[in-house]
Amino acid sequence: MTGTSLSRWTMAYFAAALVSLLATEALMVAGYGYPLDGLRAPGTLVVVHLAAIGWLSLLMGGALFQFVPVLVNRPLAGAGLTLPALLLIVVGLALLLSGFMSMGGVLETTAFLPMGGLLLCLGFAMAVTVIGLTLARSRPLPLPAAFVAAGLAGLAAAVTLGFVFTQVLGGTTSAPALIYIAARGVPVHAAAGLGGWLAMCAVGVSYRLFPMFLLSPDPQGNGSRVAFMLSLGAVTLAVGGGVAALLAAWSVSSVLLVAGLVTAGAAALYGRDVVNFYRGRRRRELELNMRIAALAFASLGFAVVLPIPLTALVGAERGIAASVYLVAFGWLSGLGLAKLYKIVPFMTWLECYGPILGRAPTPRVQDLVSETAARPWFIVYFASVWAATAALAFGSAAGFRIAAFGTLAATAAIVVHLVRARMLSDVAEGQRFPGGALRPSLLYSIAPGGH
Repeated sequence: MTGTSLSRWTMAYFAAALVSLLATEALMVAGYGYPLDGLRAPGTLVVVHLAAIGWLSLLMGGALFQFVPVLVNRPLAGAGLTLPALLLIVVGLALLLSGFMSMGGVLETTAFLPMGGLLLCLGFAMAVTVIGLTLARSRPLPLPAAFVAAGLAGLAAAVTLGFVFTQVLGGTTSAPALIYIAARGVPVHAAAGLGGWLAMCAVGVSYRLFPMFLLSPDPQGNGSRVAFMLSLGAVTLAVGGGVAALLAAWSVSSVLLVAGLVTAGAAALYGRDVVNFYRGRRRRELELNMRIAALAFASLGFAVVLPIPLTALVGAERGIAASVYLVAFGWLSGLGLAKLYKIVPFMTWLECYGPILGRAPTPRVQDLVSETAARPWFIVYFASVWAATAALAFGSAAGFRIAAFGTLAATAAIVVHLVRARMLSDVAEGQRFPGGALRPSLLYSIAPGGH
């Protein structure tokens, strides 16, 4: 692994993503958006898209640029597009959020919406091109890469629907069919983004990273492929069936309900594989990132089983809101923060010490972090997420804001630890820069073979 090529701008993606996460949590602490506002209120749209695009999508994009070459054992194609893609997505997101605020009366023009939608389309199109070309040149695809390929299709669907919404809301089109889709297509858009793009890619990457970090065998038998087929079927049904239902004026909720049941089966098989990774590991002493990842998977398990009882107890809106929050912040965000705690020092070690390995004494990857100091903040993060989920379920806006403050404080502390790892602050001074070691930059990687 010391010869692994480094993605030059992955750290910039991570930095932008973490800033977006902190901003999202700060808005929730301030009471901006749901539950004080409605699910489709402008403030809620700001919070949701800042989390989904600014945090989760940039995090996933940065991770894929680094790890898709590992999945397929091939260099990243079109790597020069990664920085322009980041700039377009960040500017497009800023315009999109400004457009939502104009809908709420904070700004006086809606022209930002169609402009933001266009730039986001261009930025994500570049990202899909880079990753898609890399995968297309590597057929037949291994299972983790197949999940990522399906995730790219989900991203394309989510971005296309989002573009339609921005043009309708921004007033650049008055086509009746598009207006109808914009009025009823939000659940399909959400399913494509959260389930098709983010969830499929998270599962695919974890199928590769978990065996690598745990030193455990790859999945055995047909269960994993059945999990992929079920996942692919659920996404196809939710997105393709959802769009068909929109065009035919059928019930979208019925289609999504069936897709959700299929998803539960896929999640069960995926959970079985994750448990087998832990049980079959050769690394007996778990690092902090893998112990914390178990809490993220527990969140996923709860999110799968909670919607039906919650809907029966507190109503559909609260039940769905709580379950989606648990998926987004308990599983995806919690897993993302846990893996960043491994990926950032891992990439930093490769950049700084990989070129001199064998020629000078170097610290271990674990020496770049202080797990004892970081552990309590991860516990605070998950405890706060679970408390916020309960507050959403039972309609306590004040409880949700208090819990959101816990996630904000914990995230800020975790970010400090990530910066310290990147700057080698926890490495013993005498080991920090042996002869020939590179001094890392916070926002980009410089190393032989980097792309």
